[in-house]
Amino acid sequence: MTETPIIPLAVPDLRGNEAAYLARCVAENWVSSAGPQVRALEARMAQLCGVDHAVATVNGTTALHLALITAGVGPGDLVAIPDFTFVATANAVVHAGARALLLDVTEQSWTLDPTCLARAFDDHGEAITAVVPVHALGHPADMDAITALARAHDVPVIEDAAGAVGALYRDRPVGGLGDAAIFSFNGNKTVTAGGGGAITTQEGNWAGRARSLSAQARDGDAYRHGEVGFNYRMPNINAALALAQLERLDDMVAIKRAIAARYDDALAGREDLAPMPRPDWATSACWLYSVRCADPAVAVALVDHLATARITARVAWQSLSGQTPFAAMPTHLTGVAARLSGSVVSLPCSTSLGEAEQQRVIAALAEWRGACI
Repeated sequence: MTETPIIPLAVPDLRGNEAAYLARCVAENWVSSAGPQVRALEARMAQLCGVDHAVATVNGTTALHLALITAGVGPGDLVAIPDFTFVATANAVVHAGARALLLDVTEQSWTLDPTCLARAFDDHGEAITAVVPVHALGHPADMDAITALARAHDVPVIEDAAGAVGALYRDRPVGGLGDAAIFSFNGNKTVTAGGGGAITTQEGNWAGRARSLSAQARDGDAYRHGEVGFNYRMPNINAALALAQLERLDDMVAIKRAIAARYDDALAGREDLAPMPRPDWATSACWLYSVRCADPAVAVALVDHLATARITARVAWQSLSGQTPFAAMPTHLTGVAARLSGSVVSLPCSTSLGEAEQQRVIAALAEWRGACI
């Protein structure tokens, strides 16, 4: 008897020119970071975000690390980030020598709370040297409110748009809403390069320094180095993958949104599962469709229930302030991140997810009942 296939959570969709572009890299012997596809990817990302510059990197964490350094962040500084985010956001801050200032998120968006940011500026003043709003799970933060506060204190804003490629904020593409932005092309992202990341910015001097730092801060072709650099360059073969993926960006984001709409319809009226809110200020990229449960125990029970139906789900982020590496970091919290922590479950939403497969997930959700939120 044939076993029911497992439905994965989020896997790469490589149905375009990926294989052809990789074969071209091999045939032309451009597989390292010196290849032409890297520059082509940078040009495409800059165009997509409506800015003049982009710098490709080996992953999204290194992109944020470089962006922070080029923004002037260093030892003794505070960088405001949301308490509810993937750990890489905070790790990059620490790698830059700074401390994370952990701010709460709103119930309405699960993104950085501007009210908490205002209080943080009142309490910490000039110690805050950058603000990093996260477009959580592909949903844009309230960038107008955040950038207005940051501009009033002459502090740069770096968007963490790791999973938000294709999202819009008030009809403007993410990636060009602050002083700089970063993206991830990890294997579970809508657009993947297998690995990789990018910085986008309108600031030519920022892009130039980030590019130099990513290549060991080497001065031209000579082995002279003006400062300590990093080996953060993206290989050409990864850039080729990303370029093929970006050719299908509109279609893949449309599929993500259609998947989200079907889940929304199926979950309407339920008191035990609540989809992530999507405020009308944005058009979400719907990267990783996620639902809120009553508490962490219920979230684990839901994941286990789906696993019995051979459906892969995953408990999402836990608040950073409650974790050992960041427990001593300063905070401004209202309790929202604590309530979300460990209580959010991500559901299958690959762009290759067929409607019949999604109906399997929906049927399994219909069979399950958890505690009311």
